[in-house]
Amino acid sequence: MIEYKGYLGKVEFDDEADLFHGEVIGIRDVVTFQGRSVDELRAAFRESVDDYLEFCRQRGEQPDKPCSGRFVVRLSAELHRKLTLLAAATGRSLNACIAECLDREVAQQLPMVQSKSR
Repeated sequence: MIEYKGYLGKVEFDDEADLFHGEVIGIRDVVTFQGRSVDELRAAFRESVDDYLEFCRQRGEQPDKPCSGRFVVRLSAELHRKLTLLAAATGRSLNACIAECLDREVAQQLPMVQSKSR
């Protein structure tokens, strides 16, 4: 993964084409980039993000913001009940309780996921 101006890019390598290619993730629009070297890939990613932002500006549109901090999660009624009880028992809001649980899980899992993608 690479990052620029808050946008994240997911990168893959095409062995047949001997080319890195990627896509900006976390937005509805399709923004892609490619390069033959890491430096080329980074430059193409930055250029693609800048082009996307400029395109939106010229059209008078708001660009998609990656990861607004809001999303809907569907849970079983039982898990919802347990989270509500946990939040109440620890004096936190349900939102704070869920955010802390997710933060702990991500902190534990992300290093493993990142090492697999290298």
